[in-house]
Amino acid sequence: MTSIFNKSAWLHLRIPFSFFLMPVFLFALAVSSNVSIQNALIVFICLHIFLYPASNGYNSYFDKDEGSIGSLKNPPKVNKGLYYLSLIFDFIALLLAAYNIAFLLMILVYGLVSKAYSHPLIRLKKYPFGSWLIAGFFQGAFTFMMSYIGINDIHFFAALDKELLLAAILTSVMLWGSYPMTQIYQHEEDYERGDITLSYKLGILGTFHFVGLVFSLSSLGFVWYFNSYFNLTVVSIYLIMMAPVIGYFSYWYFKVRKDKQAADFDHTMKLNFISASCLNIFFIYLFLC
Repeated sequence: MTSIFNKSAWLHLRIPFSFFLMPVFLFALAVSSNVSIQNALIVFICLHIFLYPASNGYNSYFDKDEGSIGSLKNPPKVNKGLYYLSLIFDFIALLLAAYNIAFLLMILVYGLVSKAYSHPLIRLKKYPFGSWLIAGFFQGAFTFMMSYIGINDIHFFAALDKELLLAAILTSVMLWGSYPMTQIYQHEEDYERGDITLSYKLGILGTFHFVGLVFSLSSLGFVWYFNSYFNLTVVSIYLIMMAPVIGYFSYWYFKVRKDKQAADFDHTMKLNFISASCLNIFFIYLFLC
């Protein structure tokens, strides 16, 4: 158990990577009607400091990646300590969520699904369309509802409101659009391990085309949602904040058309950072306005 203190185990938790998943929490916070600062802080810590890193560490332990993975360009070798550390982080997340039964159960379900994603007995990751659907649903709609329930300290059925369900669906569409792009630089390593990802199926340029299409649908959905439930000012701010994402995506796309080697880790992380930063700023604005 002392190996849980190894630097490599903590690096594989990839806590900074939680920044890229923050927009879903902030969206749920922005549309919350009964915000408790204490509950919002607990939900944030539960998800971004413990639950997501636990999933990252568990996934890394079974993947044993040698090439770059999210926020780790040169991942160190994994050890048994990482496995135990990920379970400890899962347990702490459950303890933090215990103030609300619905939130607690959703945290438990998320943790179990994330384990099924990478565990060799099930390994959802090896199914290109299944893993895409499941990852997009659980990191999107499911996490949105989970965050909303935790922030507002309500029971599950109280969150089944038309406006909230539409927002939840949009978060999944957004994740379904971005998810294949996170796999674009791992084709060779995933294939050697037997994981035929959606991005591998689509090919490098096909991944760009698919992501561009789903991102466009997601953006149209958000424009409709913000126009219906907020106002044109919010729509305008959203479109302004998405401009850098579209700009970098287009720049990268034309660069890859000339040289497919440009579909690499560094460009992927830059797109993720720009996208997450713009969305985080926008949803903070939506919360404050």
